[in-house]
Amino acid sequence: MHVVVAGQGYVGLPLAVRAAEVGHHVVGYDVDPHRVQQLTAGQSYVEDVASSRLRAVLDSGAYSATADATELAGFDIAVITVPTPLRDGVPDLTYIESCARTLGEHLRSGATVVLESTTYPGTTEELLLPILEKASDLKGGMDFLAGFSPERIAPGNTRWSFDGTPKLVSGIDAASLDVIKGFYDGIFQTTVPVSGTKVAELAKLLENTFRFVNISMINEMAMLAASLGVNIWEAIDAAATKPFGFTRFTPGPGVGGHCLPVDPMFLSWKAQQELGVPFRFAELAAEVNRHMPDYVVRRLVEALNKHGISVRRSRVLLLGLTYKFNATDLRNSPSARVAELLIDLGADVVGAEPNIPDDNTELNVPRVDATPAEIAAADAVVLLMDHPRFDLPMIEKYATYVLDCRNRLSGKNVETL
Repeated sequence: MHVVVAGQGYVGLPLAVRAAEVGHHVVGYDVDPHRVQQLTAGQSYVEDVASSRLRAVLDSGAYSATADATELAGFDIAVITVPTPLRDGVPDLTYIESCARTLGEHLRSGATVVLESTTYPGTTEELLLPILEKASDLKGGMDFLAGFSPERIAPGNTRWSFDGTPKLVSGIDAASLDVIKGFYDGIFQTTVPVSGTKVAELAKLLENTFRFVNISMINEMAMLAASLGVNIWEAIDAAATKPFGFTRFTPGPGVGGHCLPVDPMFLSWKAQQELGVPFRFAELAAEVNRHMPDYVVRRLVEALNKHGISVRRSRVLLLGLTYKFNATDLRNSPSARVAELLIDLGADVVGAEPNIPDDNTELNVPRVDATPAEIAAADAVVLLMDHPRFDLPMIEKYATYVLDCRNRLSGKNVETL
């Protein structure tokens, strides 16, 4: 089957490579020529796709990357995996719109288009379908098929693999669902069909809003517990012994990535626009999580004051700058806000991030390695992300003071969030 995967980022590249591995002829389309150049050279920039896997499907001819839209002609199935960011609290679907117009120009009778990009309920039928129809002069459900299948990418997750995570599938009609399910059946171990695209779209938002709200709750509880002199981490461990009715969440310096800070706001925006009502849980959760970096900095300033050190001109070492454990992604990471606040207060801030290549220019602080000398030279160390490449016993030994946001360290020189 001739497959196009439009968007070769953290969602699209794993799908494209896996589809090629199971026997499809896959064209990975991306408007970024630098990405295409890297992919063509067999260099993966996505942690869940080893460069060796990419080179194997390139060498076999099962996969190719392109920024040339003319190479999309003749596809049987096209999957849209482009970003859907928020702009000032409003969903920005221009990437979907542009991609749909491009695919529509090459859409032929009998082909299928699947949207994987996270969005609000109704996008597939109310936005994607009309654009495809206008660009192709074909009719959805009669001349071509379409549906929605939300991505469930979890970078760095060693328990649930890409193809081992159950895959939700939906279509605009029964024929669309049948074809889309058949396609994903060959890629994923389990597919879960639902009755329509709006259900699948809402399910994706429900999954991430569940996590977002619960992380917000435990973050706020951590702040309250600290004020009350109670160890929140011990309380979480105690509560987690209950075998039912409790799901373990832990506090941290905030949330980041391309999903959690964004996806719940899609539903909030849709509820306000269409129903005129707020989605209060999501909005409150966003407010709590948005201010967690401020809380981290406040705790650090208080600790430095207790040691007779002013935050101004103090040297602060931030450990772990990605948004997630063992990830290679800096998008929306709370570490950037922590650093910004400390710099504004006059601190000398440096960061250690072993998961990010040396030539990366996205870091907003000077970069150092987490060596004994750097640990000892810092007035304060903040463990933001507990990557496995950090030598935790060494940090405990050499640090003057540590604010541990992950409850991984111990000792008289350590305070937990």
